[in-house]
Formats: sequence, structure tokens, C-alpha cells
Amino acid sequence: MPVILITGASSGIGAALARHYAAPGTHLVLNARGLDRLDAVAAECRAKGASVATRSLDVRDRPAVAAWMRETDAASPLDLVIVNAGINGGHPGGEVETEAMAFETVDVNLNGALNVALPCVTLMLARGRGQIALISSLAAFAPLPDAPAYSGTKAALLAHGLALRAKLGPRGVRMNVVTPGYVKTTMGGDYEGWRPMEMSAEEAALRIARGLARDLDIIAFPEPLASLARGSALLPEGLRRRSMRGFRFKVGRSRR
Repeated sequence: MPVILITGASSGIGAALARHYAAPGTHLVLNARGLDRLDAVAAECRAKGASVATRSLDVRDRPAVAAWMRETDAASPLDLVIVNAGINGGHPGGEVETEAMAFETVDVNLNGALNVALPCVTLMLARGRGQIALISSLAAFAPLPDAPAYSGTKAALLAHGLALRAKLGPRGVRMNVVTPGYVKTTMGGDYEGWRPMEMSAEEAALRIARGLARDLDIIAFPEPLASLARGSALLPEGLRRRSMRGFRFKVGRSRR
């Protein structure tokens, strides 16, 4: 029975991934901070035949998350862990992010992600198998001026994930980094600005699952926007900065 753990599973990409993987013979372990929406997703997954366990937990709580990982893995060894919980970035009024906003984004998107991923690395290395996916963003390649902390955390996840992949692969543990573009989610709905090639959370989940099955190092989509984002790093900085002007936005604060 495959055992799949997904953080940030109460809505958006996390919920869509849970529904995608839900099937008879699959055990899902779903996490989010709010139980009401998480329980609703769990009920949908059970209706599709999966067995489901849920846990309401803030990924910033490192000791609690590490204990949960060990407890969960001891009961049913984890085959796939999708580290998806996160918050958006930027100042709602379009101003420079405050220190509090920036550090909150770092604490959730980077430290919170590593709080989940690194204990899983230890557990999976001990048995020589497993797969971990870090949900980053195309902003890792093309940082958004209106969301510097968000862009920085996603770039850090990309670099950390790829470096770990090189170390873990020979020892049987797969590490993948997912860099989506614009996805229709509750969090994405907070963005007021141009959202080219936006896709549904269900389509994003399908692309992620396909990429994980193929063990791609970077699962980047949609392809045209991903190519532009990755290519922007090669431009002179002044030209790159001008090219990003069309991606200005204002944003609220929400979690996935």
C-alpha cells in the first residue's frame, strides 16, 4: 500500500494532489492548520477508496513536526512526501514588505518546508528508499519585485532540493522540486495582476504527479512560461528587471 503524505492539503494544489492520489489501496496522510477544510478533503478522498489520516499542525513547529514525521513513518513507512504548505508574499498595498511579513514568509515557506523534508530525509536514508517533493515556484527563476521574500524562499527550496537530490539519489532516495506558474487557488486568488497561462489546481496536480512518476529533477510548468522564467536568469540584470514589469501585482495574505 503506497503511503503519501501531503502538507497544505486543505485547499489548492495540496487538496488537488490528495484527490488525485486517492484510490483503493492508497493511504494518505494529510496536513493543514485548519481542520474543517482538511476534513472535507479527507472525506472526498475516502469516498474514492483511500484510507486517510489527518493532522492539524503548523509546519513552523519544528519539534512537533519532527515527532509527527517519526510517528507517522513508524506506523506506515512513507513512500512519497509532498512538501506543499506555504503562504504568499508581498505587501497588500504594494509597498516594500515589512520585516514581520518577510520573516513570516521565510519561517513558513522555507523553514517550515525543511522542518518536514529533513526528518523525512533521515528516515528514508535509513531504509534506502523514498521520494520527497518540494513545491517551489517559477518565481525561483524569475524573482517577483512585489514578493521578494516569497521569491527568495522558493529559490532557496530549488537550490536546496537540487543539491540534496545529487546526494540522496545514489542512496535510493529521490528528491524533486516542483516550480509551478500561476494556478487557480485560494492563495492565487489574492493576487491582483496579470496571471498568464493560469491553470486549475487539478491540472497542476496531474502535471506534478506525472513528473514525480518520471522522477524529474525539476517539474516546471506551464512549459512556455517556465522557459521564459528560466531564460530570464541569463539576461543582463537591467533587461531582466524591465521584463518583469508586466508581472507587478498587489496581494493579500493567505495560506495553502
